[in-house]
Amino acid sequence: MRKKLPPIFLFLLVSIYSIGQDLGQIGKAKLIKVNGGISSNAIYYDGIANRDPFTYFLSGNVNVNISGIYNIPLSFTYSNQEFQTNRPFSFNRLSLYPSYKWIATHIGDVSMSFSPYTLSGHQFTGFGVDLTPKGPFKISAMYGRLLKEAEYNEEDPQSQPAYKRMGYGLKASYEFSSFDVGLTLFKATDQENSITNPVPVELGLTPKENAVVSFEGNVSLFDKAQLHLEVASSAVTEDINAVGETAASNPTNALIQSNVTTQNYLAYNANVTYPVANGTVGAGYERIDPNYRTFGAYFFNNDMENITINASQNLFESKVNVAINAGLQRDDLDNAKSTQLKRIVSAVNVGYNATEKLNYTGGYSNFQSFTNIKNQFDFINEVSQADNLDTLDFQQISQNANFGANYQLVDTKTKKQNINLNLSLQNAISRQGGNITENGNSNFYNASTAYTLGYPERNLQISAAANASYNTIGFENSLTIGPTIAVNKQFFDKKLRTTASTSYNQSQNNGAKHSEVVNIRLNGGYVYKKKHNINLSVLTQLRNSIVSDAATDFTATLSYSYTFDNFKPKIKFPKREERPDNGERISFKYRDSVFEGTKTQITQQLKNLLYHKHFSTIPSSKKDELVILHKIVEEERKDTNSYKEKAIIFLDQLYSYEDFLSSYTDLVKTTITNLWDDMQRIDYALEKGFVATKVQVDEHPLHQKKRSEISAAQQSAYQDYQKLVTQIKDRQQKLVSHRWLLPIIGGYAKFGGMDKPGKILQEFMNLEKNKVYRMQSNAPDTKKIQVYLESQLIDFYYKKSLKETDPDKFELKYTLKN
Repeated sequence: MRKKLPPIFLFLLVSIYSIGQDLGQIGKAKLIKVNGGISSNAIYYDGIANRDPFTYFLSGNVNVNISGIYNIPLSFTYSNQEFQTNRPFSFNRLSLYPSYKWIATHIGDVSMSFSPYTLSGHQFTGFGVDLTPKGPFKISAMYGRLLKEAEYNEEDPQSQPAYKRMGYGLKASYEFSSFDVGLTLFKATDQENSITNPVPVELGLTPKENAVVSFEGNVSLFDKAQLHLEVASSAVTEDINAVGETAASNPTNALIQSNVTTQNYLAYNANVTYPVANGTVGAGYERIDPNYRTFGAYFFNNDMENITINASQNLFESKVNVAINAGLQRDDLDNAKSTQLKRIVSAVNVGYNATEKLNYTGGYSNFQSFTNIKNQFDFINEVSQADNLDTLDFQQISQNANFGANYQLVDTKTKKQNINLNLSLQNAISRQGGNITENGNSNFYNASTAYTLGYPERNLQISAAANASYNTIGFENSLTIGPTIAVNKQFFDKKLRTTASTSYNQSQNNGAKHSEVVNIRLNGGYVYKKKHNINLSVLTQLRNSIVSDAATDFTATLSYSYTFDNFKPKIKFPKREERPDNGERISFKYRDSVFEGTKTQITQQLKNLLYHKHFSTIPSSKKDELVILHKIVEEERKDTNSYKEKAIIFLDQLYSYEDFLSSYTDLVKTTITNLWDDMQRIDYALEKGFVATKVQVDEHPLHQKKRSEISAAQQSAYQDYQKLVTQIKDRQQKLVSHRWLLPIIGGYAKFGGMDKPGKILQEFMNLEKNKVYRMQSNAPDTKKIQVYLESQLIDFYYKKSLKETDPDKFELKYTLKN
């Protein structure tokens, strides 16, 4: 019996087909363009580890562009490590991602994420779509196979029998002026008839069904605070063949076949952030029911309640940044486990930028966990409440501290020197009944330092590092220490990159040498014509230990990648047979030239004219068209008048490019004149937009904070801040580029000079003339061509300005006058 797609997907498919067909664009660009790349890796191993001596991996991606409006991406992976066990998952994949404007599709072996509690990165084989038009409404949907069927094989103990699992999901959101809301629906069902071999009862395989509904929203409070809330409800039927009614009533049950095995679970997540001074404060709460799960995720933490608070602040003109986080986590929410775990987490991180060359980082964290083992026999047999008071309570305390310093000794064009130091400490204590348990006190110390010396002009870098780790567990201690030396050198204009490194590590237990390891690495990579990349990496590891024989591992990895762009399929047409000429002489005049002779002779004259150096600048696309027109003339042997008409059509098209060039300069001049008027009008708007955004960035509470210093509760605010930072850089560069371009465009617009355009303008005209010629040939709309030229001119000069201007050097014309 064939399964039908849910109605919502039929609607989406029809909508995509209707919106995506902009057939008017076909023919105005190359019919097919292909770009992408392919890579391969071959690994040879010789050693004592339990792994295959030879493995290989293939992967690639291809994008096919049709007529300039459709993109069809294709990706794949393949490895010889597949097909060794019967499992419901596949490593080898084939994926396509066609997109058009605000429509993005996912076809094949793909994955999507709607929310952490519904569909979250689970691979499926099928179809997905994201619709993100301009406006408040967004929608995403998917349909496909989540697990492939896997038959039980009693001869393979590693086999995992599984039913074929199909699923679909839908996520819709709507943004209002001050808040937004979203709804997610996900459903997955096992197909009972997808496998035929009987499965032993002890494996516990039953056909299941799952439905999850999630509501989420974001709202701004008091014009500054940001609140995020999500509530999810999941219903799971463990065996769709079971009989009996479910004990709990839940709206989500209506989406699946509920019976006595149906269970319902809830998950909540809420967090709020509020900017204060030069930082933020925030709090979060998350609660996930025991056994909560969704078939849209591979792994899920449940039976958990988290309460977190965080704060961060920039001090002393942002030279010092302080971030504080604290939280409480507990499990056994329904009091059903034999043990209950509580965790208290606190952390402080500090960053200090002492100078432009010297900076420090430091941090401290404290993790405390309390485990209460509920021994029911002790509880039943106790005589008084004082019995077993602390004997079953465990306390674990873990403290972590770290310090780092980085100093740039020299930073010039010819030489660079840098040194850094990192120290870390971890202490863990386990207590039972107030006393430290056996081997319950452990300490881990680590220190590392590195020195780097570089010669940029020689493409040479040398680095030396040392690492030491000292650990104590109870009365035992161990020490690992060793140096590392590495050299990087590039040759042949950076096309060949080589690296050689060696390291030595010695381990000691209680002062006696235990083992030693020597690593020797060699790596070379060569880039050929910017598209071919070949890399060879060799690792030899020598190990010697008092508890095992000496061993040597050898690993060699050879990889190759190739990228291609603007690949155009070439089609060769079969040659036509020559037709005999009857010898009739004809003549006709075209412009200032007279063509006279037999049809064969005139045809040859036209061919010589086509390949004359005078017409050598004709675009290749036009040349292809002219070749076809010449063939049409050549094929006309009988009717003399028809031959003349076709010859004149050929000549009109041959000279059309020359006619276009004579008017092209005037077209560019008109475009520049119109552009000059627009540029004068928007100069004020560009400056005001930049100033307004600059004020927002400088006053933002997360201004100049590093990503590593941002807590989880601040992520939403940090993303908004990053958008502002990106926006201010963009507006600043556009303002500087605009001011650089003003006198150039003004010079042409006010004083002419188009007869001898400057080097940059001439480069632009040469770059765009063929495109404009095609536009004029296909649709001679002068206004549309001028709009195109104006946008391309701005983009071209903007890219030029990036090399000619300093974005930090400019003057405000209007702001300081007000």
